Amino acid sequence: MTDRNEGHVARQRQRLTASVTDLDVTRQRALLVGLIRSNDQRSRGLASLHELGLLTDTAGSEPVLSELVRRERPDPATYIGKGKLEELVAISRTEDIDVVVFDNDLSPAQQRNLQAAFACDVVDRVALILDIFAQHAHTKEGMLQVELAQYRYRLPRLRGKGTVLSRLGAGIGTRGPGETKLETDRRRILERVRKIERELKDAGRSRATRSKQRKGSGDPMVAIVGYTNAGKSTLFNRLTDAGVLVEDRLFATLDSTVRKLMLPDGHTALVSDTVGFVRDLPHELIEAFRSTLEEVGDADLLVHLVDASDDDPDHQVDSVRSVLDAVGAGHLPELIVFNKIDAVDGTTLERLRSLHPDAQFMSAQTGEGVDAVLDATVAALKASTVELELVIPYHRGEVLADAHETGTVLDQRHDDTATVITVRLPHEAAARFRGFVAPEPGTIDA
Repeated sequence: MTDRNEGHVARQRQRLTASVTDLDVTRQRALLVGLIRSNDQRSRGLASLHELGLLTDTAGSEPVLSELVRRERPDPATYIGKGKLEELVAISRTEDIDVVVFDNDLSPAQQRNLQAAFACDVVDRVALILDIFAQHAHTKEGMLQVELAQYRYRLPRLRGKGTVLSRLGAGIGTRGPGETKLETDRRRILERVRKIERELKDAGRSRATRSKQRKGSGDPMVAIVGYTNAGKSTLFNRLTDAGVLVEDRLFATLDSTVRKLMLPDGHTALVSDTVGFVRDLPHELIEAFRSTLEEVGDADLLVHLVDASDDDPDHQVDSVRSVLDAVGAGHLPELIVFNKIDAVDGTTLERLRSLHPDAQFMSAQTGEGVDAVLDATVAALKASTVELELVIPYHRGEVLADAHETGTVLDQRHDDTATVITVRLPHEAAARFRGFVAPEPGTIDA
């Protein structure tokens, strides 16, 4: 055991020397652990572990090994059971593991017990995604949202941590608010949480104002949504020349961007690039980013981008729709678009076309199929809304306010007895304004 410890110290010294020499920080070596309850879940579990590896790489650590554990139910103390824990602890020491990443949510007690057993950092999927968001948030609002999410996640884990929280590091789980802040008492942390919530509420009001101004422009709003790394920013750049950062990494885009787009029919639309979704997006992040995600709810149309090269694209679709439902945008008109067709074979492509006959297929990278997507966008926008001219008597001001709130007012003028507006409304909302529709020219008003 002494030889092993001496070897470990020697390797750590070599890493430190190498990192100083190369002026770079050595990446943590990560062991990935997932749990399934039956062999029927094996393929889905392996796919999830693969995604966990991509997330771990994005966070800055190197996935070295992965282990899929089968167990009918999680162990309350160690999640994976005592025997399996001992086995993985031995492996982690042999492979000089720096961080163990679980693909499942860990309770505070489980995390403490596992950390004590492995004698290194142990994080779950939620902490990993929070860490990635902490690295990629650049605006003040984005950083506040991440900080709030991390506080909500870490508060239950403060008890019993003792001096562990005083460590400063550069690995997963050490970014964001910083461990020194978490050493303060719970009251001060809660005060900070309330302050962040107030600041985010103010930012939300500013965003609502901007959204109202965009709505007043008369241009329909199109939101590009989809699983993380589905190619949303690549499509956004191709359509608008926005120059948004594009990386082959998960969650490269956190801050939404809006640009004007000329459509094939000669009209313009506002198109937004949004944060990517992922399976089981942490509740803490949905809550913290709720105001940003709710911007999607202002859209007239969702262009739902799906990675055609993924092993389970339908699972991506379900995950995205789950988050859309959580932020109240699940009811919006949706255009499914399979991206990255240049990366799949003909058989796969034909299978997807047969399973999704109403979907569009394209490659944002090469441009193939993009024109057809734009044509389908125009058709979807026309199908989802109706344009009406309404004559609203001055004494019915509440109807005018409702029209402004529900739809997009394209034109407004006043005559002797009423306000006359041209408004674009969702089909489901149009019925309640039928009594105010202007008569067709040449008809006699009874």
